[in-house]
Amino acid sequence: MNKQTSPDVVVIGAGVNGSLLATRLANAGKRVLLLESGPRVGRDELVERFRASAFKSDFMSPYPFSPLAPQPRYTPEPNDYLHQAGPHPFAAQYIRIFGGTSWHWAAQLWRFVPNDFRQHSLYGVGKDWPIGYQELEEYYYQAEAIAGVGGSLDNGSPRSKPFPMERVPASWLQQRVTARLAPDFTVLDDCTGRNSRSFDGRPACCGNNNCMPVCPIDAQYHGGLAAQQAEDSGVQVITQAVVYQLEHDAQGRITAARYYDWNKVSHRVTAETFVLAANAIETPKLLLMSVSDTFPQGIANARDNVGRNLCDHPAISVTFDVDEEIWPGRGPVSPCSIGQFRDGDFRREHSPFRIDISNASQVAAVTKEVLAEGYFGKKLQDEIRFRAARRLSIKNALEQLPDPANRVTLSGNKDALGLPTPSLYWNIDDYVVRGTARTRECYDAIAKRLGATNIRHSKTGKFSNRQHITGTLSMGRDPATSVTDEWGRAHDHQNLFMVGTGVMPTVGTCNVTLTAMALALRTADKILQETQHG
Repeated sequence: MNKQTSPDVVVIGAGVNGSLLATRLANAGKRVLLLESGPRVGRDELVERFRASAFKSDFMSPYPFSPLAPQPRYTPEPNDYLHQAGPHPFAAQYIRIFGGTSWHWAAQLWRFVPNDFRQHSLYGVGKDWPIGYQELEEYYYQAEAIAGVGGSLDNGSPRSKPFPMERVPASWLQQRVTARLAPDFTVLDDCTGRNSRSFDGRPACCGNNNCMPVCPIDAQYHGGLAAQQAEDSGVQVITQAVVYQLEHDAQGRITAARYYDWNKVSHRVTAETFVLAANAIETPKLLLMSVSDTFPQGIANARDNVGRNLCDHPAISVTFDVDEEIWPGRGPVSPCSIGQFRDGDFRREHSPFRIDISNASQVAAVTKEVLAEGYFGKKLQDEIRFRAARRLSIKNALEQLPDPANRVTLSGNKDALGLPTPSLYWNIDDYVVRGTARTRECYDAIAKRLGATNIRHSKTGKFSNRQHITGTLSMGRDPATSVTDEWGRAHDHQNLFMVGTGVMPTVGTCNVTLTAMALALRTADKILQETQHG
Protein backbone atom coordinates (compact mmCIF):
# COMPACT_ATOMS: atom_id res chain seq x y z
CA MET A 1 0.00 0.00 0.00
CA ASN A 2 1.47 3.30 -1.11
CA LYS A 3 0.42 6.70 0.28
CA GLN A 4 0.52 9.96 -1.67
CA THR A 5 1.21 13.44 -0.26
CA SER A 6 -2.09 14.87 0.99
CA PRO A 7 -3.62 17.59 -1.21
CA ASP A 8 -6.41 19.97 -0.20
CA VAL A 9 -8.86 18.46 -2.69
CA VAL A 10 -9.01 15.11 -4.47
CA VAL A 11 -11.06 15.09 -7.69
CA ILE A 12 -11.97 11.68 -9.10
CA GLY A 13 -12.54 11.77 -12.85
CA ALA A 14 -10.71 13.93 -15.41
CA GLY A 15 -13.63 14.58 -17.72
CA VAL A 16 -14.74 18.08 -18.61
CA ASN A 17 -16.61 18.70 -15.34
CA GLY A 18 -13.93 17.46 -12.96
CA SER A 19 -11.27 19.27 -14.96
CA LEU A 20 -13.11 22.62 -14.94
CA LEU A 21 -13.66 22.37 -11.19
CA ALA A 22 -10.04 21.37 -10.57
CA THR A 23 -8.78 24.29 -12.66
CA ARG A 24 -10.89 26.81 -10.76
CA LEU A 25 -9.72 25.44 -7.39
CA ALA A 26 -6.06 25.40 -8.44
CA ASN A 27 -6.22 28.95 -9.79
CA ALA A 28 -7.51 30.01 -6.37
CA GLY A 29 -4.48 28.46 -4.66
CA LYS A 30 -5.79 25.03 -3.70
CA ARG A 31 -3.58 21.95 -3.94
CA VAL A 32 -5.59 19.63 -6.16
CA LEU A 33 -5.01 15.99 -7.08
CA LEU A 34 -6.93 14.73 -10.14
CA LEU A 35 -7.30 10.95 -10.45
CA GLU A 36 -8.30 9.44 -13.80
CA SER A 37 -8.97 5.73 -14.29
CA GLY A 38 -8.07 5.77 -17.98
CA PRO A 39 -4.92 6.52 -19.96
CA ARG A 40 -3.57 9.74 -21.43
CA VAL A 41 -3.85 9.69 -25.24
CA GLY A 42 -3.22 12.62 -27.59
CA ARG A 43 -5.52 13.80 -30.35
CA ASP A 44 -3.08 12.84 -33.11
CA GLU A 45 -3.03 9.22 -31.94
CA LEU A 46 -6.82 9.13 -31.64
CA VAL A 47 -7.24 10.45 -35.18
CA GLU A 48 -4.85 7.82 -36.53
CA ARG A 49 -6.67 5.07 -34.63
CA PHE A 50 -9.94 6.17 -36.21
CA ARG A 51 -8.45 6.29 -39.70
CA ALA A 52 -7.13 2.76 -39.25
CA SER A 53 -10.34 1.37 -37.77
CA ALA A 54 -12.61 -0.88 -39.79
CA PHE A 55 -15.58 0.35 -37.76
CA LYS A 56 -16.09 3.94 -38.82
CA SER A 57 -19.70 4.00 -37.59
CA ASP A 58 -18.61 3.12 -34.05
CA PHE A 59 -17.80 6.30 -32.14
CA MET A 60 -15.75 4.28 -29.64
CA SER A 61 -13.35 3.03 -32.32
CA PRO A 62 -10.57 5.64 -31.77
CA TYR A 63 -10.45 5.09 -28.04
CA PRO A 64 -8.23 2.42 -26.48
CA PHE A 65 -9.77 -0.27 -24.31
CA SER A 66 -8.21 -1.74 -21.20
CA PRO A 67 -9.69 -4.52 -19.04
CA LEU A 68 -8.18 -2.66 -16.06
CA ALA A 69 -10.46 0.34 -16.64
CA PRO A 70 -13.11 -1.16 -18.89
CA GLN A 71 -15.73 0.79 -20.79
CA PRO A 72 -18.69 -0.30 -22.92
CA ARG A 73 -17.68 -1.66 -26.31
CA TYR A 74 -20.02 -2.78 -29.10
CA THR A 75 -17.86 -3.77 -32.09
CA PRO A 76 -16.98 -6.19 -33.42
CA GLU A 77 -18.94 -7.85 -30.59
CA PRO A 78 -20.44 -6.32 -27.42
CA ASN A 79 -18.25 -6.81 -24.36
CA ASP A 80 -21.24 -6.82 -21.99
CA TYR A 81 -19.47 -4.53 -19.51
CA LEU A 82 -22.86 -2.98 -18.79
CA HIS A 83 -25.21 -5.69 -17.63
CA GLN A 84 -28.64 -4.99 -19.13
CA ALA A 85 -31.35 -5.77 -16.57
CA GLY A 86 -34.06 -4.63 -19.02
CA PRO A 87 -36.60 -4.03 -20.31
CA HIS A 88 -35.00 -1.58 -22.79
CA PRO A 89 -31.28 -1.72 -23.64
CA PHE A 90 -29.24 1.24 -22.42
CA ALA A 91 -26.26 1.24 -24.77
CA ALA A 92 -24.08 3.82 -23.04
CA GLN A 93 -20.94 4.87 -24.90
CA TYR A 94 -18.61 6.55 -22.44
CA ILE A 95 -14.84 6.74 -22.45
CA ARG A 96 -12.46 6.22 -19.54
CA ILE A 97 -9.63 8.46 -20.69
CA PHE A 98 -7.86 11.70 -19.71
CA GLY A 99 -10.52 14.18 -20.83
CA GLY A 100 -13.51 11.86 -20.62
CA THR A 101 -16.41 11.17 -22.91
CA SER A 102 -16.67 14.61 -24.52
CA TRP A 103 -13.75 13.60 -26.71
CA HIS A 104 -16.31 11.95 -29.01
CA TRP A 105 -19.28 14.31 -28.85
CA ALA A 106 -20.88 16.78 -31.26
CA ALA A 107 -20.13 19.70 -28.87
CA GLN A 108 -23.79 20.66 -28.50
CA LEU A 109 -23.85 23.04 -25.53
CA TRP A 110 -27.46 24.05 -24.96
CA ARG A 111 -28.94 25.74 -21.94
CA PHE A 112 -32.10 24.35 -20.40
CA VAL A 113 -35.19 26.52 -20.80
CA PRO A 114 -36.30 28.20 -17.54
CA ASN A 115 -39.41 26.05 -17.10
CA ASP A 116 -37.27 22.89 -17.07
CA PHE A 117 -36.29 23.81 -13.50
CA ARG A 118 -39.94 23.98 -12.32
CA GLN A 119 -41.41 21.05 -14.15
CA HIS A 120 -43.49 19.70 -11.28
CA SER A 121 -44.76 23.07 -10.08
CA LEU A 122 -45.84 24.11 -13.57
CA TYR A 123 -46.99 20.85 -15.15
CA GLY A 124 -47.50 18.38 -12.31
CA VAL A 125 -44.96 15.87 -13.61
CA GLY A 126 -41.35 14.98 -12.81
CA LYS A 127 -39.34 17.02 -10.31
CA ASP A 128 -38.51 20.60 -9.49
CA TRP A 129 -34.86 21.51 -9.12
CA PRO A 130 -33.62 23.00 -5.84
CA ILE A 131 -32.29 25.93 -7.91
CA GLY A 132 -33.75 27.97 -10.75
CA TYR A 133 -32.55 29.19 -14.13
CA GLN A 134 -31.44 32.56 -12.80
CA GLU A 135 -29.15 30.96 -10.21
CA LEU A 136 -27.36 29.15 -13.04
CA GLU A 137 -27.46 31.81 -15.75
CA GLU A 138 -24.10 33.43 -14.94
CA TYR A 139 -22.43 30.02 -14.69
CA TYR A 140 -23.95 29.06 -18.03
CA TYR A 141 -22.18 32.03 -19.56
CA GLN A 142 -18.88 31.25 -17.81
CA ALA A 143 -18.95 27.74 -19.28
CA GLU A 144 -19.88 29.08 -22.73
CA ALA A 145 -16.97 31.54 -22.60
CA ILE A 146 -14.53 28.72 -21.80
CA ALA A 147 -15.79 26.52 -24.64
CA GLY A 148 -16.46 29.26 -27.20
CA VAL A 149 -20.17 28.64 -27.77
CA GLY A 150 -22.27 30.10 -30.57
CA GLY A 151 -25.89 29.55 -31.56
CA SER A 152 -29.29 31.08 -32.26
CA LEU A 153 -30.34 33.76 -29.78
CA ASP A 154 -34.07 33.00 -30.00
CA ASN A 155 -33.85 29.45 -28.65
CA GLY A 156 -36.02 29.77 -25.53
CA SER A 157 -33.18 30.33 -23.05
CA PRO A 158 -32.86 34.01 -22.03
CA ARG A 159 -29.39 35.53 -21.93
CA SER A 160 -27.85 38.45 -20.08
CA LYS A 161 -24.84 38.44 -22.42
CA PRO A 162 -24.43 37.56 -26.11
CA PHE A 163 -22.87 34.31 -27.24
CA PRO A 164 -19.07 34.46 -26.98
CA MET A 165 -18.65 32.86 -30.43
CA GLU A 166 -20.20 33.60 -33.81
CA ARG A 167 -22.05 30.72 -35.40
CA VAL A 168 -20.35 28.40 -37.88
CA PRO A 169 -21.77 29.25 -41.34
CA ALA A 170 -24.77 27.15 -42.32
CA SER A 171 -24.17 24.19 -44.62
CA TRP A 172 -26.11 23.80 -47.85
CA LEU A 173 -28.25 21.13 -46.19
CA GLN A 174 -29.11 23.48 -43.34
CA GLN A 175 -29.95 26.35 -45.70
CA ARG A 176 -32.28 24.27 -47.82
CA VAL A 177 -34.03 22.50 -44.95
CA THR A 178 -34.49 25.78 -43.07
CA ALA A 179 -36.04 27.50 -46.09
CA ARG A 180 -38.34 24.65 -47.04
CA LEU A 181 -39.67 23.90 -43.55
CA ALA A 182 -40.56 27.52 -42.77
CA PRO A 183 -42.91 28.78 -41.47
CA ASP A 184 -44.39 25.63 -39.91
CA PHE A 185 -41.07 24.52 -38.43
CA THR A 186 -38.40 26.93 -37.19
CA VAL A 187 -34.90 25.53 -37.70
CA LEU A 188 -32.30 26.94 -35.28
CA ASP A 189 -28.53 26.84 -35.27
CA ASP A 190 -27.41 24.36 -32.63
CA CYS A 191 -25.64 25.87 -29.63
CA THR A 192 -22.17 24.41 -30.05
CA GLY A 193 -18.64 24.77 -28.73
CA ARG A 194 -17.17 24.87 -32.22
CA ASN A 195 -14.88 27.60 -33.48
CA SER A 196 -16.08 29.80 -36.31
CA ARG A 197 -12.80 31.73 -35.95
CA SER A 198 -9.47 31.12 -34.27
CA PHE A 199 -10.11 30.91 -30.55
CA ASP A 200 -8.07 29.88 -27.52
CA GLY A 201 -5.19 28.73 -29.70
CA ARG A 202 -7.39 26.47 -31.84
CA PRO A 203 -8.39 26.91 -35.51
CA ALA A 204 -11.81 27.49 -37.03
CA CYS A 205 -13.95 24.58 -38.18
CA CYS A 206 -13.02 23.56 -41.74
CA GLY A 207 -15.93 21.16 -42.31
CA ASN A 208 -14.25 17.77 -41.87
CA ASN A 209 -17.59 16.23 -40.75
CA ASN A 210 -15.73 14.10 -38.18
CA CYS A 211 -16.97 15.95 -35.07
CA MET A 212 -17.96 12.50 -33.85
CA PRO A 213 -15.91 10.53 -32.96
CA VAL A 214 -13.02 13.05 -32.90
CA CYS A 215 -12.40 16.48 -34.40
CA PRO A 216 -9.12 16.05 -36.32
CA ILE A 217 -8.00 19.68 -35.86
CA ASP A 218 -9.36 20.58 -32.39
CA ALA A 219 -11.74 23.21 -33.74
CA GLN A 220 -14.25 21.68 -31.35
CA TYR A 221 -14.02 22.06 -27.59
CA HIS A 222 -13.74 18.83 -25.58
CA GLY A 223 -12.73 17.46 -22.21
CA GLY A 224 -9.19 16.69 -23.31
CA LEU A 225 -8.60 20.43 -23.59
CA ALA A 226 -10.16 21.01 -20.16
CA ALA A 227 -8.04 18.29 -18.56
CA GLN A 228 -4.84 19.67 -20.05
CA GLN A 229 -5.78 23.14 -18.84
CA ALA A 230 -6.21 21.73 -15.32
CA GLU A 231 -2.72 20.24 -15.39
CA ASP A 232 -1.29 23.46 -16.81
CA SER A 233 -2.92 25.30 -13.89
CA GLY A 234 -0.91 23.28 -11.39
CA VAL A 235 -3.26 20.37 -10.76
CA GLN A 236 -1.40 17.14 -10.03
CA VAL A 237 -2.71 14.46 -12.39
CA ILE A 238 -2.45 10.71 -11.98
CA THR A 239 -3.86 8.66 -14.85
CA GLN A 240 -4.50 4.91 -14.82
CA ALA A 241 -5.75 5.34 -11.24
CA VAL A 242 -8.90 3.28 -10.65
CA VAL A 243 -10.58 4.44 -7.45
CA TYR A 244 -12.38 1.56 -5.78
CA GLN A 245 -13.21 2.72 -2.25
CA LEU A 246 -13.92 5.82 -0.19
CA GLU A 247 -13.10 5.77 3.52
CA HIS A 248 -14.82 7.82 6.24
CA ASP A 249 -14.48 8.73 9.90
CA ALA A 250 -16.97 8.36 12.75
CA GLN A 251 -18.73 11.58 11.76
CA GLY A 252 -19.18 10.45 8.15
CA ARG A 253 -16.54 12.76 6.69
CA ILE A 254 -14.61 11.20 3.82
CA THR A 255 -11.00 10.72 4.88
CA ALA A 256 -9.35 8.85 2.02
CA ALA A 257 -9.73 7.36 -1.44
CA ARG A 258 -8.12 4.07 -2.39
CA TYR A 259 -7.17 3.34 -5.99
CA TYR A 260 -5.43 0.67 -8.02
CA ASP A 261 -2.84 1.59 -10.61
CA TRP A 262 -2.63 -0.49 -13.78
CA ASN A 263 0.01 -2.69 -12.16
CA LYS A 264 -2.70 -3.69 -9.66
CA VAL A 265 -0.89 -1.91 -6.82
CA SER A 266 -3.19 -0.24 -4.29
CA HIS A 267 -2.66 3.37 -3.17
CA ARG A 268 -4.36 5.59 -0.60
CA VAL A 269 -4.78 9.38 -0.76
CA THR A 270 -6.17 11.72 1.88
CA ALA A 271 -7.55 15.25 1.63
CA GLU A 272 -9.85 17.75 3.28
CA THR A 273 -12.38 17.68 0.43
CA PHE A 274 -13.32 15.03 -2.13
CA VAL A 275 -15.13 15.56 -5.43
CA LEU A 276 -16.58 12.73 -7.50
CA ALA A 277 -16.54 13.68 -11.17
CA ALA A 278 -16.83 10.35 -12.95
CA ASN A 279 -19.95 9.91 -15.07
CA ALA A 280 -23.49 9.11 -13.96
CA ILE A 281 -22.82 5.36 -14.13
CA GLU A 282 -19.28 5.05 -12.77
CA THR A 283 -19.83 7.43 -9.82
CA PRO A 284 -22.80 5.45 -8.45
CA LYS A 285 -20.73 2.30 -8.93
CA LEU A 286 -17.95 3.71 -6.73
CA LEU A 287 -20.40 4.84 -4.04
CA LEU A 288 -22.11 1.44 -3.99
CA MET A 289 -18.74 -0.33 -3.71
CA SER A 290 -17.72 1.81 -0.72
CA VAL A 291 -19.53 -0.15 1.98
CA SER A 292 -18.73 -0.10 5.69
CA ASP A 293 -20.36 -1.07 8.98
CA THR A 294 -21.75 2.46 9.27
CA PHE A 295 -22.88 2.64 5.63
CA PRO A 296 -23.69 -0.95 4.63
CA GLN A 297 -25.45 0.18 1.43
CA GLY A 298 -22.54 2.38 0.37
CA ILE A 299 -21.41 5.97 0.75
CA ALA A 300 -24.16 8.61 0.33
CA ASN A 301 -26.72 5.82 0.11
CA ALA A 302 -28.29 5.61 3.57
CA ARG A 303 -31.75 6.07 1.96
CA ASP A 304 -31.13 3.85 -1.09
CA ASN A 305 -31.17 6.72 -3.60
CA VAL A 306 -27.75 6.28 -5.24
CA GLY A 307 -28.10 5.09 -8.82
CA ARG A 308 -31.84 5.67 -8.98
CA ASN A 309 -33.72 7.90 -11.47
CA LEU A 310 -31.45 6.95 -14.37
CA CYS A 311 -32.54 9.13 -17.28
CA ASP A 312 -31.51 9.77 -20.85
CA HIS A 313 -33.25 11.07 -23.95
CA PRO A 314 -35.12 8.17 -25.52
CA ALA A 315 -34.99 8.74 -29.25
CA ILE A 316 -36.72 7.63 -32.41
CA SER A 317 -35.50 8.44 -35.90
CA VAL A 318 -36.57 8.74 -39.50
CA THR A 319 -34.56 8.73 -42.73
CA PHE A 320 -35.77 9.59 -46.21
CA ASP A 321 -34.64 10.93 -49.56
CA VAL A 322 -35.39 14.61 -50.23
CA ASP A 323 -36.57 15.66 -53.69
CA GLU A 324 -33.45 17.80 -54.29
CA GLU A 325 -29.73 17.54 -53.67
CA ILE A 326 -28.92 18.70 -50.12
CA TRP A 327 -25.48 17.03 -49.86
CA PRO A 328 -25.01 16.04 -46.22
CA GLY A 329 -21.40 15.57 -45.18
CA ARG A 330 -19.87 19.02 -45.44
CA GLY A 331 -19.49 20.94 -42.18
CA PRO A 332 -20.50 19.95 -38.63
CA VAL A 333 -22.43 16.71 -38.23
CA SER A 334 -25.07 18.35 -35.99
CA PRO A 335 -25.67 21.87 -37.28
CA CYS A 336 -29.32 22.60 -36.52
CA SER A 337 -32.44 21.63 -34.62
CA ILE A 338 -36.16 22.27 -34.30
CA GLY A 339 -36.84 23.47 -30.77
CA GLN A 340 -40.45 24.65 -30.76
CA PHE A 341 -41.66 21.53 -28.92
CA ARG A 342 -39.36 21.88 -25.91
CA ASP A 343 -41.89 23.57 -23.65
CA GLY A 344 -45.60 24.25 -23.31
CA ASP A 345 -48.72 23.19 -21.42
CA PHE A 346 -48.67 19.93 -23.39
CA ARG A 347 -45.96 18.81 -20.96
CA ARG A 348 -48.77 17.88 -18.57
CA GLU A 349 -49.76 15.15 -21.03
CA HIS A 350 -46.73 14.04 -23.02
CA SER A 351 -42.99 14.35 -23.24
CA PRO A 352 -41.50 17.50 -24.77
CA PHE A 353 -38.82 16.98 -27.39
CA ARG A 354 -36.26 18.60 -29.65
CA ILE A 355 -35.63 17.43 -33.22
CA ASP A 356 -32.01 17.08 -34.37
CA ILE A 357 -31.31 17.37 -38.10
CA SER A 358 -28.18 15.46 -39.05
CA ASN A 359 -25.60 16.67 -41.55
CA ALA A 360 -23.49 13.49 -41.30
CA SER A 361 -22.23 12.03 -44.56
CA GLN A 362 -24.52 9.31 -45.90
CA VAL A 363 -22.07 7.78 -48.37
CA ALA A 364 -21.09 4.74 -46.29
CA ALA A 365 -24.67 3.87 -45.34
CA VAL A 366 -25.96 4.38 -48.88
CA THR A 367 -23.14 2.30 -50.39
CA LYS A 368 -23.96 -0.61 -48.11
CA GLU A 369 -27.62 -0.28 -49.01
CA VAL A 370 -27.21 -0.25 -52.80
CA LEU A 371 -24.67 -3.09 -52.78
CA ALA A 372 -27.22 -5.19 -50.91
CA GLU A 373 -29.75 -4.33 -53.63
CA GLY A 374 -27.43 -5.78 -56.29
CA TYR A 375 -26.19 -2.66 -58.06
CA PHE A 376 -22.79 -2.79 -59.75
CA GLY A 377 -20.68 -0.90 -62.26
CA LYS A 378 -21.76 2.56 -63.41
CA LYS A 379 -25.30 2.04 -62.08
CA LEU A 380 -23.81 1.44 -58.64
CA GLN A 381 -21.80 4.67 -58.84
CA ASP A 382 -24.79 6.67 -60.09
CA GLU A 383 -27.12 5.29 -57.42
CA ILE A 384 -24.67 6.03 -54.61
CA ARG A 385 -24.35 9.60 -55.80
CA PHE A 386 -28.08 10.04 -56.24
CA ARG A 387 -29.04 8.77 -52.78
CA ALA A 388 -26.10 10.21 -50.84
CA ALA A 389 -26.90 13.67 -52.17
CA ARG A 390 -30.52 13.48 -50.99
CA ARG A 391 -30.55 11.31 -47.86
CA LEU A 392 -31.68 13.09 -44.70
CA SER A 393 -31.58 11.64 -41.20
CA ILE A 394 -33.51 13.08 -38.26
CA LYS A 395 -33.59 12.06 -34.61
CA ASN A 396 -35.34 13.50 -31.59
CA ALA A 397 -34.51 13.96 -27.90
CA LEU A 398 -37.54 13.15 -25.77
CA GLU A 399 -37.59 14.13 -22.11
CA GLN A 400 -37.85 11.14 -19.80
CA LEU A 401 -39.34 11.65 -16.35
CA PRO A 402 -37.25 10.53 -13.35
CA ASP A 403 -38.34 7.10 -12.12
CA PRO A 404 -36.67 5.48 -9.08
CA ALA A 405 -37.07 2.05 -10.70
CA ASN A 406 -34.70 3.06 -13.50
CA ARG A 407 -31.33 2.65 -11.89
CA VAL A 408 -27.67 1.69 -11.77
CA THR A 409 -26.71 -1.15 -9.44
CA LEU A 410 -23.76 -3.54 -9.15
CA SER A 411 -23.84 -6.68 -11.25
CA GLY A 412 -22.48 -10.05 -10.22
CA ASN A 413 -19.73 -9.77 -12.84
CA LYS A 414 -16.17 -8.65 -12.08
CA ASP A 415 -13.58 -6.83 -14.17
CA ALA A 416 -9.86 -7.58 -14.36
CA LEU A 417 -9.24 -5.80 -11.04
CA GLY A 418 -11.96 -7.83 -9.35
CA LEU A 419 -14.34 -4.86 -9.17
CA PRO A 420 -18.05 -5.29 -9.91
CA THR A 421 -19.38 -4.01 -13.22
CA PRO A 422 -22.54 -1.88 -13.50
CA SER A 423 -26.03 -3.26 -14.04
CA LEU A 424 -28.64 -1.01 -15.66
CA TYR A 425 -32.44 -1.16 -15.54
CA TRP A 426 -34.12 1.23 -18.02
CA ASN A 427 -37.80 1.40 -18.84
CA ILE A 428 -39.84 3.81 -20.98
CA ASP A 429 -43.15 5.09 -19.59
CA ASP A 430 -46.38 6.19 -21.28
CA TYR A 431 -45.39 9.87 -20.99
CA VAL A 432 -42.57 9.23 -23.46
CA VAL A 433 -44.71 6.97 -25.63
CA ARG A 434 -47.26 9.77 -26.04
CA GLY A 435 -44.44 12.17 -26.93
CA THR A 436 -43.27 9.66 -29.50
CA ALA A 437 -46.65 9.73 -31.23
CA ARG A 438 -46.46 13.53 -31.47
CA THR A 439 -42.92 13.27 -32.83
CA ARG A 440 -44.00 10.89 -35.59
CA GLU A 441 -46.66 13.40 -36.64
CA CYS A 442 -43.92 16.02 -36.95
CA TYR A 443 -41.69 13.64 -38.91
CA ASP A 444 -44.50 12.97 -41.39
CA ALA A 445 -45.14 16.69 -41.85
CA ILE A 446 -41.43 17.39 -42.35
CA ALA A 447 -41.11 14.57 -44.87
CA LYS A 448 -44.10 15.87 -46.82
CA ARG A 449 -42.69 19.39 -47.03
CA LEU A 450 -39.38 18.02 -48.34
CA GLY A 451 -40.97 15.81 -50.99
CA ALA A 452 -39.68 12.70 -49.29
CA THR A 453 -39.46 9.23 -50.78
CA ASN A 454 -38.02 6.01 -49.36
CA ILE A 455 -39.24 6.96 -45.86
CA ARG A 456 -38.05 4.69 -43.05
CA HIS A 457 -39.09 5.19 -39.43
CA SER A 458 -37.35 3.49 -36.55
CA LYS A 459 -39.27 0.48 -35.30
CA THR A 460 -42.27 1.25 -33.11
CA GLY A 461 -41.52 0.63 -29.44
CA LYS A 462 -37.75 0.68 -29.98
CA PHE A 463 -35.74 3.53 -28.51
CA SER A 464 -32.09 4.47 -28.60
CA ASN A 465 -30.50 6.43 -25.78
CA ARG A 466 -28.74 9.66 -26.70
CA GLN A 467 -25.76 9.30 -24.29
CA HIS A 468 -27.17 12.06 -22.06
CA ILE A 469 -27.00 10.10 -18.82
CA THR A 470 -28.51 11.92 -15.84
CA GLY A 471 -30.30 11.59 -12.52
CA THR A 472 -28.40 8.90 -10.61
CA LEU A 473 -26.99 11.39 -8.06
CA SER A 474 -29.97 13.72 -8.10
CA MET A 475 -29.73 17.00 -6.22
CA GLY A 476 -32.59 18.12 -4.01
CA ARG A 477 -33.48 19.65 -0.67
CA ASP A 478 -35.05 16.48 0.76
CA PRO A 479 -32.51 13.74 1.64
CA ALA A 480 -35.32 11.20 1.45
CA THR A 481 -35.59 11.63 -2.33
CA SER A 482 -32.16 12.89 -3.43
CA VAL A 483 -28.45 12.10 -3.08
CA THR A 484 -26.93 15.59 -3.06
CA ASP A 485 -27.96 19.08 -2.01
CA GLU A 486 -28.23 22.11 -4.27
CA TRP A 487 -24.42 22.43 -4.35
CA GLY A 488 -23.78 18.79 -5.24
CA ARG A 489 -22.75 17.93 -1.67
CA ALA A 490 -23.71 14.47 -0.42
CA HIS A 491 -26.43 14.85 2.22
CA ASP A 492 -24.61 12.56 4.68
CA HIS A 493 -20.99 13.57 4.06
CA GLN A 494 -20.05 17.19 4.67
CA ASN A 495 -16.84 17.13 2.63
CA LEU A 496 -18.00 14.99 -0.32
CA PHE A 497 -19.21 16.76 -3.48
CA MET A 498 -20.37 15.37 -6.81
CA VAL A 499 -20.32 17.05 -10.22
CA GLY A 500 -21.40 15.88 -13.64
CA THR A 501 -24.70 15.06 -15.28
CA GLY A 502 -25.67 12.62 -12.52
CA VAL A 503 -26.62 15.42 -10.11
CA MET A 504 -29.20 16.82 -12.54
CA PRO A 505 -32.72 15.98 -11.25
CA THR A 506 -34.26 16.04 -14.75
CA VAL A 507 -32.93 15.62 -18.27
CA GLY A 508 -34.84 18.30 -20.22
CA THR A 509 -34.81 18.16 -24.02
CA CYS A 510 -31.27 19.22 -24.86
CA ASN A 511 -27.76 17.87 -24.54
CA VAL A 512 -26.81 18.02 -20.88
CA THR A 513 -23.10 18.85 -20.78
CA LEU A 514 -23.37 22.65 -20.58
CA THR A 515 -25.67 22.43 -17.58
CA ALA A 516 -23.26 20.03 -15.89
CA MET A 517 -20.33 22.35 -16.64
CA ALA A 518 -22.21 25.31 -15.14
CA LEU A 519 -23.06 23.28 -12.04
CA ALA A 520 -19.41 22.19 -11.67
CA LEU A 521 -18.20 25.79 -11.74
CA ARG A 522 -20.85 26.69 -9.18
CA THR A 523 -19.77 23.81 -6.92
CA ALA A 524 -16.14 24.91 -7.23
CA ASP A 525 -17.08 28.38 -6.00
CA LYS A 526 -18.98 26.85 -3.06
CA ILE A 527 -15.92 24.79 -2.07
CA LEU A 528 -13.74 27.89 -2.26
CA GLN A 529 -16.21 29.91 -0.21
CA GLU A 530 -16.22 27.31 2.56
CA THR A 531 -12.46 26.75 2.58
CA GLN A 532 -11.16 30.24 1.85
CA HIS A 533 -9.49 30.38 5.25
CA GLY A 534 -8.13 26.83 5.01
